[in-house]
Amino acid sequence: MARMLVIYRTPNNVEAFDRHYFDVHVPLAKQLPGLRKYELSDGPIATPAGATDVHRIGILHFDDLAAIETAFASPEGLMAAADRRLFAPDYTGVQMFLFNDREV
Repeated sequence: MARMLVIYRTPNNVEAFDRHYFDVHVPLAKQLPGLRKYELSDGPIATPAGATDVHRIGILHFDDLAAIETAFASPEGLMAAADRRLFAPDYTGVQMFLFNDREV
């Protein structure tokens, strides 16, 4: 199994971000070919040291890293990536991590 972990910093306009994220971006992302599961954070995000500047975390599950690559090369993936740039236009507001995982 492979994951795509997307971490969004708190935007200037939380309401506008959430409205676009849930009304536009999530429906687009859920159409990604090969997507097995889509999880989102719900509520405040903290660390053991306290509060963070993170607003939302998304975790997308795929069979493997090749499936993630294929998904984002598809028309649906290109649309989702273009849409993400509307509400998080550069990498100062978002971090993305792609990785294989294993149970231990």
